[in-house]
Order: sequence, then structure tokens, then C-alpha cells
Amino acid sequence: MPTHLSRRGLIRGITAATAVAALATGLTACGGDSEAATTTDSAGTVTVGRLSNGAAKETGLKVSEVKSISARLPASVRKSGKLVIGVGALPSGSAPLNFVGSDQKTLTGSEPDLGRLVAAVLGLKPEIRNSTWENLFVGIDSGKVDVAFSNVTDTEERKKKYEFASYRKDNLAFEVVKKSTWNFDGDYENLAGKTVTVGSGTNQEKILLEWKAKLAKEGKKLTVKYFPDQNAINLALSSGKVDAYFGPNPAVAYRARQTANTPAPTRNAGTFSGAGASLQGLIAATSKKDSGLAEPVAAALNHLIDNGQYAKWLAAYNLSNEAVAKSEVNPPGLPADNS
Repeated sequence: MPTHLSRRGLIRGITAATAVAALATGLTACGGDSEAATTTDSAGTVTVGRLSNGAAKETGLKVSEVKSISARLPASVRKSGKLVIGVGALPSGSAPLNFVGSDQKTLTGSEPDLGRLVAAVLGLKPEIRNSTWENLFVGIDSGKVDVAFSNVTDTEERKKKYEFASYRKDNLAFEVVKKSTWNFDGDYENLAGKTVTVGSGTNQEKILLEWKAKLAKEGKKLTVKYFPDQNAINLALSSGKVDAYFGPNPAVAYRARQTANTPAPTRNAGTFSGAGASLQGLIAATSKKDSGLAEPVAAALNHLIDNGQYAKWLAAYNLSNEAVAKSEVNPPGLPADNS
């Protein structure tokens, strides 16, 4: 859960409870950091959606090194022969973004899969390092992680320490039980009198707390509650302890599909840009400022866009509606006075 700031939706593989259990047992480590098991593909092929418990359509994509792009890598990374990819999925993951697969050890999901695709274009072996959300940034700061693919929002505040290569639109959404008649309708006033849960330390939390403060000035109340993981959030929502969950749009859309035929189906009750009302938020690959990685990573992403693998990656995870036309280096992000 994913300034902390980003949007870690959080969900499981086959069902919320099943995947949470798999993730909790499959990716635990002292200090909140773990070397995630990786998949092995045949030369020149990256398989996305492998072991995804139905979160994605398994798709094999042909991807080869583009030497004109890999030549732009920092010498230290090129010499190492590997791209250390940070994912902040501990403790409970966030399907379809990042979660433990059906083998209960391999980190799968749209984010690590995109990292693997980029590594292939760069001619590097992907090494996935899984951690808690907070330790994800510690890993980048310390140099243990080259680049994070973990649903990180591009913000102006973060640019003080990090550089970005955008790859997906960043939208948030409200999840409610299907029988609820409440809808956000793009208006924070509709939150008056409601109880909403949100991930601590996330961008959506900051936005929600700002709306809470606005409502308080108007003499209206918005109650915000916190729970330790997504499984607890799901239970709070289904039991009526909260009226809505505010999280990443991909996670909310995924869970609505997964719960459709269960006793407690949910639905999307409205979306909001992660960068606020006036700017389309963007999710971006994140590396240490002045590391020299943002530019070649963006070039690799644009190669994937131009050659169709990017569209197939999105389609495999049902995220086509969050596609960007091109990857940009340090595009305008969530304003510093609001991030």
C-alpha cells in the first residue's frame, strides 16, 4: 500500500483471502525485505501473467535487447549485467499490480512483469527485490535497488530525490459493496457522513485527508479508518464497518471482478486522478535522482509501446484503459504543495 505516496491497491490471486495467505507465507523476510523468486523464460521471451491465479491472461511476448538503448545505461549497471527491480509488495501484495503467484513464491503482477520486459530490452537479467512500501524507497536511496516498478506516483516532491519514467495513468477509485447506492460522482461533498478506509502513507490518503479537512471547515464529518492489510480492509467493507475503500483503480476494478459471483460483491463507485482534479496523474518507474537510469528506461518503455508489447502487457492485466501514448522522463507530477 501503497511520501510515501502511490497507490497500492491490494488484493489477492484467486480470491482475496487465498492470495493474501499465499503472499503472507510466500514473501516474508526479516526487516521487511525479500529476494522474490523469479520466473525463467526461454531466450527472447518474457511471459506476463504467469502464475497469476486468474489476475491476467498468460501471454508470451518476444522481446530482445536493443543495443542502441542499452548503450545509454550507466556503466555500473551495464557492467553488472542485471537490473535490480524494486517492488513494495510486502506484507500482503496488491493484485493485479504485485502479488505472490500460484506457486506461493514467485512475485507476479503487472508491475514486476513490466520490469522484466524493460530489463529484456536493456539486455539485463531482472532481479526482483520485494520489500515493504517504506523500504522500497530505502532500497533506492541505498543503491540496493536500481529502479522501482511498484505503482509509484510521479510527484514534484519526490523529484527532489528521484527521477521518473512514466508508464501508466494513475487513477484512484472508491470501492463499495455492490448493494450500496452511494457514488462519489467526482465531488468530495458526497463523502460527508461517510466512513472510508485508505492505505496509510499513500497518495490517496493525503487526498482523502484534504477532503476531510475541507468538510470539517463546512461543519461536516468524514471518518477515516485504517487497517493493517488489504484482507482486513476487505472484511471491514463487506461487514459494513466502513462505507468505502479509497485505493488504486486497478485494484478496485480487479476486486470487483473477482467478487462478482461471491456473497459479497463489490463495485467501483467513482474514480479520481491521483494528481488531483487539474492534472492526470502518472505512474512511473522510479530511480535515484541523477542515476542516469530514467532516460534509458523511458527509451525501453517507448520501444515496447512502439512495437506492441506494451499494449499486450496492459491487455493481459485488463489495464488497457490506463495506457499512455509515450513514456516521458520526469513529466509534470502531483504539485509539490499537494504531494
